[in-house]
Amino acid sequence: MWFYEKKLQYPVRVKECNPMLAKFLIEQYGGADGELSAALRYLNQRYSIPDKVVGLLTDIGTEEFAHLEMIATMIYKLTKDLTGEQMREAGLGGRYTDHDNGLFYENTDRTPWTAAYVQAKGDPIADLYEDIAAEEKARATYQWIINMSDDPWINDSLKFLREREVVHSQRFREAVEIIKEDQNTKKVF
Repeated sequence: MWFYEKKLQYPVRVKECNPMLAKFLIEQYGGADGELSAALRYLNQRYSIPDKVVGLLTDIGTEEFAHLEMIATMIYKLTKDLTGEQMREAGLGGRYTDHDNGLFYENTDRTPWTAAYVQAKGDPIADLYEDIAAEEKARATYQWIINMSDDPWINDSLKFLREREVVHSQRFREAVEIIKEDQNTKKVF
């Protein structure tokens, strides 16, 4: 069960409307390596993982929803009050005709989000290595968006998200070691 605190995990401020930056952030909203995919992946995998690390997947999966909320807030603030023409000029014309300035789970190329993005093998080690890779891909994507952004306020929030991805990757690496150690102690010779 979750309790929702009505504030963002980290403040999101925007210097000015910037539909091009919003377009890049859409990848982290509905892309294969975005926050929705991560949240659902971890909350799904927790059902086939040893009890020693179930809480970790629950905690990180829940935090990914908080990250999704931050990304949604950034996109909303970066496109708020833009006209259809401004959206079109930024390469978001099709998005505007389908959703106005509303959010929709898709990637930067307008491919809709799909459950195929949620990986689960059922093997704890394989799933945790998938999770490590997902966190590293998210970290890299945040860095590339920071590299393209000239908004210091957005970059501050993106740096927070990037650092949380690093922490998640480290925690998943620790979980791999816990499971491997547990498996080694159960071997019968």
